[in-house]
Amino acid sequence: MGVFVFLPLVLPLTAWPVARLAELHLHPRTATRLLTAFATVMAVCSTLCLALLMAVGTAQLPGNPLPDGWSDPEVRAAVPYDEIAGKAAIPALVAVLAVCARTLWRHHRIARRARRALAGLPASSVVVLPEEKPYAYALPGRPRGRVVVTTALLRGLIPPERRALFAHERAHLTARHHRYLLAVRLAARANPFLRPLRTAVTYTTERWADEDAARSVGSRRVVARAIGKAALLSGAAPASAGISGFPAFSGFASAGPVPRRVAALLGPAPVARSWPSVFTSVGLAAWGAAVGTLVSAMSSANSAVTMFLILHAATPL
Repeated sequence: MGVFVFLPLVLPLTAWPVARLAELHLHPRTATRLLTAFATVMAVCSTLCLALLMAVGTAQLPGNPLPDGWSDPEVRAAVPYDEIAGKAAIPALVAVLAVCARTLWRHHRIARRARRALAGLPASSVVVLPEEKPYAYALPGRPRGRVVVTTALLRGLIPPERRALFAHERAHLTARHHRYLLAVRLAARANPFLRPLRTAVTYTTERWADEDAARSVGSRRVVARAIGKAALLSGAAPASAGISGFPAFSGFASAGPVPRRVAALLGPAPVARSWPSVFTSVGLAAWGAAVGTLVSAMSSANSAVTMFLILHAATPL
């Protein structure tokens, strides 16, 4: 197994260059899917390798319930620096599982709170709340989600901008952006080296919704103006006005750098490509991240198979 067991823990660094370049040069839809795939695979691989290291470390602890053969020198020799790495992996994996479980629990808790807050309102796809704090968010649900917006925000927008607002939030629901965001959030919890990908996907999902809204209303400038106005209204609102909203879902004027989103909408529409050309900077970065992801998957698979064979041989029948 050798050093291959450590590679998936550091290979997420290969995805850093593509995160920023994908934001700037790829269609937001392509960038979101690409970065989410990289983050998910790398997080699974690094967690698997932590589990393999923990098996060796746990077997060294006195009084553990594992078979005695798992602590044999032949087994420990398969992991470099087994005394340090094996024992260090125990609290590391416990921490990863704990923060991932907390993230899932918090995500579902916020969703339940949001649905409870809307429980007594008409079952329509759009909910307008009579609040003085301007915000809007898309709340996923079955069979369809709901768009929630406050009267304070609607008052500050003219009718075309309101259509852009609703088109943006519906785009979040249609493309199920909450799933991409949850996946990269869990990946970043599993491996801190993946945090730049989480930040990038938070931005690209907003840009994806911006582009869908621009196509729906037929004007990129109207969407840009709506985003700018909503950001100004949100920034001018007093912090104590109304409720704080549900940050896991809100994003029209808060998630992602607003000036960059407005500038992108005032420029030409991005070209949709399934994969960037290798002869471009973003293409080279994407291929580098793809190679890093492939090596990570191969390393973790090799380590898992090797460890399984070694532990099977060391386990008395």
